[in-house]
Amino acid sequence: MKLKYEAADARDAETLYAFNKELIDTYEDTDKIEYDKVLLWVRKKIEKNINEYTRVTLDGKTVGYFYFHKADGENEIDDLYVLPEYRGRGIGTEIIKKCIKESDTPIFLWVFVKNTGALALYTKMGFKIEGKVRETRYIMRREKMG
Repeated sequence: MKLKYEAADARDAETLYAFNKELIDTYEDTDKIEYDKVLLWVRKKIEKNINEYTRVTLDGKTVGYFYFHKADGENEIDDLYVLPEYRGRGIGTEIIKKCIKESDTPIFLWVFVKNTGALALYTKMGFKIEGKVRETRYIMRREKMG
């Protein structure tokens, strides 16, 4: 599998927003959050950082996205998303391997407690649950190896 990585741009913002909204709608306890404020924050985060997101393609087709960046002296994997029709093909694993290879620090990420597929993938890739944020999310970390 030969994935290609390229900078996302403004044309990708709406897809990334829809992905985030879907995750929030599926895994967050939306009765306990200020839903509209959270969605506005997500939209602003994407718009502000869109040029730092990466679009992942395979055979010329977009298969996913991720935002790998420095945060608090470490690297964070944020908004890792593989389009539904491409899941289960190892694309998420390849993206995480790329991030691990490029990182000179520990890597952390946030994942919804109920997102069992993502939890299984991150655990397989060496991430460990470090704590729980509210009732719906874990923070996971992978220490830098060798």
